Amino acid sequence: MIGVIGGSGVYEIDGVVIKENKRISTPFGAPSDSYRIGEISGIEVAFLPRHGSPHHIAPHKINYRANIRGFKELGAERIISVNAVGGINPKLKPGSIVILNQIIDMTEGRASTFYDEEEIVHVDFTEPYCPELRAAILTAGKNAGIALKEDAAYICVNGPRLETAAEIRAFSLLGADVVGMTGMPEASLARELAICFSGIGVVTNYAAGISSNRLTTTEVVKTMAESAEAVKTLLERTFVSIPHARNCMCKDALANAKM
Repeated sequence: MIGVIGGSGVYEIDGVVIKENKRISTPFGAPSDSYRIGEISGIEVAFLPRHGSPHHIAPHKINYRANIRGFKELGAERIISVNAVGGINPKLKPGSIVILNQIIDMTEGRASTFYDEEEIVHVDFTEPYCPELRAAILTAGKNAGIALKEDAAYICVNGPRLETAAEIRAFSLLGADVVGMTGMPEASLARELAICFSGIGVVTNYAAGISSNRLTTTEVVKTMAESAEAVKTLLERTFVSIPHARNCMCKDALANAKM
């Protein structure tokens, strides 16, 4: 099974037949919403609206552990996360689609590990996104004629406020290309469960201070809507491009990671 985390409409993909909505209870509480379970070309796919449906859960209040654990209980071995991001790199214009390859975590106060009791686990996070899954997405984009930015570093902030111009300048010096509020701890939690994880970022606006325009949620929603069809096509092509067997290191993430 392949999991997809994104907006409430991202599962409306041509060729995907939704078979059921399934609510799951986890040891870490309830996920953001029910999982929409569907099928395309014999491949089972589970979709989860990250912010609930309708959109009502703020980024810092999302139960990330429940969301990722729910995918694990459904049998998902791979997760693709779709994120709205602000462009720090001025080359990334609104509407650009980036396939993330690195993360800088600036969040705080979020439950960010499954191992915070007696068991101590330190997973390798050198490459936070699965290289095999990234390659499948890039191949799908090429085959579909969708322009993709292959490498982008994502800096994750707590929110819900947007950033200051000074913060964005600092993030640029750190090497960040885009900024968002939901990429962590999704990625690290998936690694702790040995799930392959990849991130698709849709640049919805320039980050604070990059342009002279005032930042608004209206712009974010508008740009995401304009990019929706490209993202859906990219996902549909990706589903059928992913190798059946996993040959990446993600599946062995817990080997030699426990103290």
